[in-house]
Amino acid sequence: MANAKRQKNDTDSSEEIHVDSKKVLQCKDEQQNFTETDAFGERRSQLFDPSVEYKMKHKRRGLALIFNHERFFWHLMLPERRGTCADRDNLNHSLTKLGFEVKCFDDLRAEEVLQNIYNVSKEQHEDADCFMCVFLSHGEDNHVYAYDAKIQIQNLTNMFRGDKCCSLIGKPKIFVIQACRGDKHDDPVFAQDTVDSVTERSLVNETEVDAAAVYTLPAGADFLMCYSVAEGFYSHRETLYGSWYIQDLCEMIQQHGASLEFTELLMLVNRKVSHRRVDVCKDDDAIGKKQIPCFASMLTKKLYFYPKS
Repeated sequence: MANAKRQKNDTDSSEEIHVDSKKVLQCKDEQQNFTETDAFGERRSQLFDPSVEYKMKHKRRGLALIFNHERFFWHLMLPERRGTCADRDNLNHSLTKLGFEVKCFDDLRAEEVLQNIYNVSKEQHEDADCFMCVFLSHGEDNHVYAYDAKIQIQNLTNMFRGDKCCSLIGKPKIFVIQACRGDKHDDPVFAQDTVDSVTERSLVNETEVDAAAVYTLPAGADFLMCYSVAEGFYSHRETLYGSWYIQDLCEMIQQHGASLEFTELLMLVNRKVSHRRVDVCKDDDAIGKKQIPCFASMLTKKLYFYPKS
């Protein structure tokens, strides 16, 4: 009887040990799963961290090309863009202050523009933070004008896609287009909120209007397209001080370029330009009209232009 009871107790003890082993194994599996899940969650949080910034500590800031077009071949029947050289000089100063190596080109033919863009796309940019290209001209549909012909904007941006310019993969590629994007004037409206209805009067001597259109959105990541005006509308330019957009862009760069995230800076530019109005113009229908810039971001991280040490 005692032996039978001892055998039963031994059996019970064995069963308890077996159950405990399963629990231990289950706990280990749960712990491993938790560790794997936790590690994945950490990797995921790092991947989608909204505070992630582009690396801007390369040896060079990068190259900034400015294609400035004031005069055009007579058969294009395009007016001179008086004031554009003020934009060029203003940009040269502002972008140099951000650390860019700036190269300016005036009134190049279309073939020369494309050749310069192609040459830069084939250069090595491993030691550069980013790349910028600025086009100051007339425009039409999805084109901008060089001296003798129009160029499709996507032909410019495509040269810097990841499959064409490997050394700029994962780096910001910024295109600034100062040109009209249509034939409409933007009308003023009055905000019901008195705080938002404050309007800044611009300092102008004579405002001209670029008379064409630009529209394109390049494929590929890490592009930032900055337009002087929303699709379908005129872009205003002063004959003495340059275009509204470039004036305000340069002012914001000089004030906040080294501290503010760049798309937030562009938002400030939008606001500043939107407070302007046409006071004097050869076209009476343009008096009192407004303008709003826009930008299309394919950036994947925050973009800061911290000062180079």
